Amino acid sequence: MMNTTDKPQIKLAAWPAIVHARCPRCRQGNLFANSMYGFHSQKMNKTCSHCGLTYEREPGYFYVAMFVSYALNVAEMVTVCVATSVLTGSMNPWLYVGLALSASVILSPFNFRYSRVALLHWLTPGLHYHRERSPL
Repeated sequence: MMNTTDKPQIKLAAWPAIVHARCPRCRQGNLFANSMYGFHSQKMNKTCSHCGLTYEREPGYFYVAMFVSYALNVAEMVTVCVATSVLTGSMNPWLYVGLALSASVILSPFNFRYSRVALLHWLTPGLHYHRERSPL
């Protein structure tokens, strides 16, 4: 039985924090200073505006995100080529090359952002959500 003086501990959901590129520790602060697609390149914040977490844990930390981005890119290219084969049935290799490269260029801002989000949320040992850092 819960006392009336106890505050209920509400855990913020992980998926909305991942989709909106929020801090992995408090799930409140933004990882990026601007939007994914725009006229300016993406700029990642140095620290969380809410809990003060430094995102780049050590020099060169985000080099690992290149491997995650590569995996995303391969998955997207395979998906585009399989969808092209199913929808058109074409055997023209230039169609596949053109569509795969177009998808790669169009989705590169997405890959850049979410490879870093995946690195921070799932692939960093010792970095977990702390309920006491959230405002609820």
